[in-house]
Amino acid sequence: MSAETVEQLRVGSLYRYPVKSMLGESVDSLFIDARGAEGDRRLALIDESSGRVASAKQARLWRGLLSCSAVTQDRGVLIRLPDGSTATTDDDHVDDVLSRFLGRSVRLGRSRSDGASIERADPDQVLEMGVDAEVDAPILELAQATPGDSFVDLAPVHAITTATLERIGVEAARYRPNLVIATPPGYPAYAENEWTDQVLSVGGTRLRAMGPTPRCVIPTLEHGELPRATQALRTPAAENRVDAFGMGLLPCAGTYLEVVSEGTMQVGDPVSLG
Repeated sequence: MSAETVEQLRVGSLYRYPVKSMLGESVDSLFIDARGAEGDRRLALIDESSGRVASAKQARLWRGLLSCSAVTQDRGVLIRLPDGSTATTDDDHVDDVLSRFLGRSVRLGRSRSDGASIERADPDQVLEMGVDAEVDAPILELAQATPGDSFVDLAPVHAITTATLERIGVEAARYRPNLVIATPPGYPAYAENEWTDQVLSVGGTRLRAMGPTPRCVIPTLEHGELPRATQALRTPAAENRVDAFGMGLLPCAGTYLEVVSEGTMQVGDPVSLG
């Protein structure tokens, strides 16, 4: 890959997801610090029966969250349910509204507690047996590589290239990245695998690639009006099983990033690797 090609990388789009596992919002700029993107996954629903964080990684229980959207407003976060009704996160009744919608008692969590965890249903079993099947669901502790109290899965920032998305043939929204890096024609899919330990300079930020992002069942599920797309997992499972964070060979797409220098990135900013 030539230096000229690398220099053609740029910020294609930016996203944040105010409430974990709900649809997020596209933004023109993002402030990034060690905790991740400002306003990203700072809220989550807590299952009252288990005390765990609600995540669509356990599709049987929580896939309905992906039919809801959350957008940042001057006063709190506006949540829109699939029937068009809305609630704000500063509404005294928001827990009741979301509990009725989900059919389970939940409360809105505003900061991650020590040891906060989710159920990560085995994605291969979900694809084989269906989203309502009882499958193996190991417990995953959240945000082990992220300071602060946000509800990210592991790392502060997640990025993916348009080359990888085009190869798999799905929309960026399915992988829930913060940063989509636009690549020139001919740029290789899954190049993010090779970025590990390199530093990406993006706008006013510097980010170190930590390793490829393991994929769960979420990208295959319905996202708002987007239908199911099993290739979002099946294609990387067939083409890009790599060792991810010492967890063995897993289907991966994209890369996790830690923040070396905080700052603001904007759509159109150049992206350089070094």
